[in-house]
Amino acid sequence: MNTLIGMKIPVAKPYLGKEEAQLAYDTILTNWVTQGPRVQEFEEKFAEYVGSKYAVAVSNCTTGLHLAMIVAGIQEGDEVICPSMSYIATANCIMYVGATPVFAEVNPKTYNLDVEDAAKKITARTKAILIVHQIGMPADIDAFRKLCDEHNLILIEDAACAAGSAYIGKKIGSHSDLVCFSFHPRKVITTGDGGMVTTSREDYYQRIKLLRQHGMSINDRVRHLSDKVMIEDHLEVGFNYRMTDIQAAVGIKQLERLDDIIAERRKIAFRYLNELKDISGIRLPHEPEGFFTNFQSFSIYLLPENKLDRNEVMQQLLDRGISTRRGVMTSHRETAYKDACKDLSLPVSEDASDRSIVIPLYVPMSDQEVEYVIHHLKEVLKG
Repeated sequence: MNTLIGMKIPVAKPYLGKEEAQLAYDTILTNWVTQGPRVQEFEEKFAEYVGSKYAVAVSNCTTGLHLAMIVAGIQEGDEVICPSMSYIATANCIMYVGATPVFAEVNPKTYNLDVEDAAKKITARTKAILIVHQIGMPADIDAFRKLCDEHNLILIEDAACAAGSAYIGKKIGSHSDLVCFSFHPRKVITTGDGGMVTTSREDYYQRIKLLRQHGMSINDRVRHLSDKVMIEDHLEVGFNYRMTDIQAAVGIKQLERLDDIIAERRKIAFRYLNELKDISGIRLPHEPEGFFTNFQSFSIYLLPENKLDRNEVMQQLLDRGISTRRGVMTSHRETAYKDACKDLSLPVSEDASDRSIVIPLYVPMSDQEVEYVIHHLKEVLKG
């Protein structure tokens, strides 16, 4: 391993190349740099890829989730069940519309919302369930759809990490009426920042398009291409949640690469699974039958019998040039939610968050880099 000494390995990095740079450059030269024809092209291609009727590009996944809450009719006084073990944007988007996030437990093997605990949290005020495909692993959509149908609830998917993941043979983005994706640099594909909302309901599609652009009755592209003077109206209070054409141009190329990127990510992930499976005291990711994850992240859980301190393991790896991240956060323990959640106990979520570590996985990741991570992870975990 001497040839590997001194390596610096990030936990993640975007996969962007000269073609993306060229497309961004070419788009800039068209002088159409805000929302325009490239955005429309990206939307159409993304909808086709996931198998949804419509897709609406937005500035990021959080704004997409906000718009999803609005068009779903979530409002002040309503409750939305969601996991606490998720990035805080999941809960925040519920708060944006004056509703209350009701935190439920996760399945410790998949880190996704536990359907049985979610069912226990349903009240007369519950309006929707917001599931999260955590770190790319699909949630059990059919189980939650059944629960929602039984209680007349709306099912919304936070698919921030799940571009290219699939559930029972169909891509995430095709199962529910509101599915929100992220193109942040930590995700499998990126537009620098950005998001997408997919839906097969035309009423949702039309309203999301309206709201993302200040509630404007005529979008800029239509007005620009018209040979007649067009005067817009603003039909309701909207937002500036648009994606730029520069970002969309990058996204089009990234989408073309998506399946190849996922294939490479899964190759690395299964090498981790194979070479780390005999280490005692840890639990590795579990992919249930019929579920297909893009391995947006690879998370290792330190079992309770493992006496190693999670943060010390992370520090030892960092000392060897290997960056890691803590497990997925729990929103109810963040300062913004502590007061409201002071009596809430979610032991499964808290344990899963506190005892898990995200290790490096990105494309391209060389065999040498993968070998370096595996070698030093084994050394640290075996003490």
